[in-house]
Amino acid sequence: MTPITEVEGRRLALTNLDKVLYPSIGFTKGEALHYYATCAGALLAHLYNRPVSFLRFPDGPDGQQFFTKNVPPGTPGWVRTAEVPRHREEGTATHVLVQDMSSLVWAANLVTEFHTPQWQADSPGTADRMVFDLDPGAPATVVECCTVALWLRERLAADGLHVCAKTSGSKGLHVLVPIEPTPSEKVTAYAKELAVEAERELPGLALHRMTRSLRPGKVFVDFSQNAAAKTTATPYTLRARAEPTVSAPVTWEEIEGCEEPGELSFLAPEIAPRLAAYGDLLGPLINLNRARKLPRRFR
Repeated sequence: MTPITEVEGRRLALTNLDKVLYPSIGFTKGEALHYYATCAGALLAHLYNRPVSFLRFPDGPDGQQFFTKNVPPGTPGWVRTAEVPRHREEGTATHVLVQDMSSLVWAANLVTEFHTPQWQADSPGTADRMVFDLDPGAPATVVECCTVALWLRERLAADGLHVCAKTSGSKGLHVLVPIEPTPSEKVTAYAKELAVEAERELPGLALHRMTRSLRPGKVFVDFSQNAAAKTTATPYTLRARAEPTVSAPVTWEEIEGCEEPGELSFLAPEIAPRLAAYGDLLGPLINLNRARKLPRRFR
């Protein structure tokens, strides 16, 4: 019999709780739901009012994966949605908003990564955060990403901006900046300028171009995820990797001290203790007092 649970007055059918999603450590779907429930406070703060795109992997990371931005079939009527502009097409598309615990548990039951844009549903295309996705090309690892992240922190601070960081949950790092509302195209232009500057200042390490042949041993500073049409892995989301890794906030001390890739890889069971120890290290992203304007020519 399919278990029925009640969350915030909503009855939810939770399926296949004993199904092993991550065979490498025997991590089950039930454990994934438990992870999302225990870290809901921090995760929901970063999902709130942002249209969600789902990367679903119902049979685990080794099974079929499919990306969807539209409301999934069978979505309960009480799940909130938002109409957002279609990029490159006319009209709008309907996206899910994960605003509360019941919506989160419903979405987690689909087995999904959560991806969100840098803007909120009521101001599409106007970003309130900026992101640099640092992606290492083998044999470079997250250790090399740390060097680039520290350069970006110093450079962004010189422009008066507050800087946070999290793991991607895969190979690299995400550097994040709370900003006053700014058109996405201007944010992208500023981020590209800094990526080009990073390549110039860190020769042989940083790269602002996606060209595959240039990437071995370097860190690609991907500024393009600031485009209005792009999304990034939401803080605290599980990832569809060999193990239940999480896109986890990290301290700058951890980045400064990182000498081995495993030092900046965090599994789902490690996140609740980190929240207890540090709180939400990405709190500045949702604290309006930390948001600053970009340099004048990019406003």
